[in-house]
Amino acid sequence: MDDKELVVSLKDLPFKAEVKYLGNQPAKGLWGMKYTRKPVDYMVSQAKNLPPNKVLSLVKLEINLQGLKFHDITNRSERSPPVMFGIDAISYGVQDLVYTRVFSMIVVTENDLKNGVPFVCHSFVCRSRREARQITYALAAAFQEYGRQAKIDEDGSKRKKFAIDLRTPEEQADASDEETEA
Repeated sequence: MDDKELVVSLKDLPFKAEVKYLGNQPAKGLWGMKYTRKPVDYMVSQAKNLPPNKVLSLVKLEINLQGLKFHDITNRSERSPPVMFGIDAISYGVQDLVYTRVFSMIVVTENDLKNGVPFVCHSFVCRSRREARQITYALAAAFQEYGRQAKIDEDGSKRKKFAIDLRTPEEQADASDEETEA
């Protein structure tokens, strides 16, 4: 399968998918696989140990120029409010290296510091590794447009940095030995 088939560009936004919400966990850093690894491992472990009558929530996920939003559609008779993360609050997005059907992102919670945790990793289980890759590309397209429009604020100050990792899980594995904690 050619990666060019998977690329989601600005013209493809909003991008929508139905995925399972794996959950969220504190992250120890702003961006990088090293900060999604432990939270994802923990959430996958928790999901594997769910009781037989409990399932992960099915959510409708949408990525648009404003950011990423999702809402629970597990019980369609009960309307849950959507959860929205503005593009300026998402610092990192990646298809997981180990669990290639998992897409994860780090959200900066500076305006809402719960328990003093400034970064939170949110993860979603996709139907396929291809879909996880498409979600990664969709977020990259939104980031690219945000970066193009917001390189400098009206007052002349620079915007926050953000990152998206478009490497395949195999490329990430090859490079992971080179990443440092610095």
